[in-house]
Amino acid sequence: MNIATFKIANKLITGEGATKQLYGEAKCLNMKNPLIVTDEILQKIGVVDQVQSILKDISVGIYTGVKPEPEIALVEECTSTFHDGQHDGLIAVGGGSAIDIAKSVSAFASHKGRINELFGTDLVLEKGIPIIAIPTTAGTGSEVTNIAILSDKEEQLKKGIVSDYILPDVAIVAPEMTLTMPKSVTAASGIDALVHAIEAYISVNASPITDALALGAMKLIAKNLPKAYANPNHLKAREYMATGSLMAGMAFGNAGVAAVHALAYPLGGRFNIAHGISNALLLPYVMEWNKISTVERFRDIAEALGEKVTGLTDFEAADRAVEAMRRLCDEVDIPKGMRSFNIPEEAIPSMAEDASKIDRLLKNNPRVFSVDEIEQIYRAAY
Repeated sequence: MNIATFKIANKLITGEGATKQLYGEAKCLNMKNPLIVTDEILQKIGVVDQVQSILKDISVGIYTGVKPEPEIALVEECTSTFHDGQHDGLIAVGGGSAIDIAKSVSAFASHKGRINELFGTDLVLEKGIPIIAIPTTAGTGSEVTNIAILSDKEEQLKKGIVSDYILPDVAIVAPEMTLTMPKSVTAASGIDALVHAIEAYISVNASPITDALALGAMKLIAKNLPKAYANPNHLKAREYMATGSLMAGMAFGNAGVAAVHALAYPLGGRFNIAHGISNALLLPYVMEWNKISTVERFRDIAEALGEKVTGLTDFEAADRAVEAMRRLCDEVDIPKGMRSFNIPEEAIPSMAEDASKIDRLLKNNPRVFSVDEIEQIYRAAY
């Protein structure tokens, strides 16, 4: 077994009612005037008020500028709000976008240069502002990972700040916080979490620890995503989805994600397609290409997704894994084909070029892809 490291948020608090621990955790981090980082919708429907009420006598500021697929400018704006209010901590309430902005602000607030100088691996040189992450979606795993993804609109690319210094100090994962998700977000974020688990399991950096988490996450998500989608108030399904997403986050936060994410980045960066949808559009097609390189692991994936594989060859079982993913995406109404998002077919060659340069992710993939092969995958998914 290769040497492996394992890193997550400093503390995890999970389970129904876990948000009640927020006040004590903020006190432990010496937060006297934290900034809540969230979006307008969560403020409008009362989620932010709920969080504020838990914080009791702690003074807070609120930044509601979070948008899906957040751009660099939002981090700069949120950082200004943080400094103007003389805040001393960050409480991210929302999906991956809110948590990624908070992580980025934590890194950028004391940086003397431009935020672009932090894109890459281990370019954040010290621990920044303390962060408490409270996810309201079951999908991104951002509450336990050391990466923040931002959209660079000038270059039409997604870029990542990767550093152990931006791991949240506390992650509070409570199923009741996900009850506000619209059905479409439940579907997209749930498939996103499943992609995290699958890519972590086939990653060249996988370890026995990440394998156990990834397989466990697949089982929970495959069983419970249709239930949470069909009945948004099914709290037990929400709890299993929150746990599955958390486990997938811990798996990919250490084993990494791979080609699905690399190919999804140009879709989000150029065409503003939600990250979970981008992954879902591409996953079955990338799986088709990847299965030859690690067919035994695809057998495990098929089993984890609920397929019966006894008596099947490894390749037959691998085909079942791909079929199971297609079926699950259909069950939760994931749109089919890039053409349904009005992506021009003539953009495919340049998208393939862009994706081929995302070596940080492609190097984790069990199969090496050429630019031509990436283009073929895009065309199959079109």
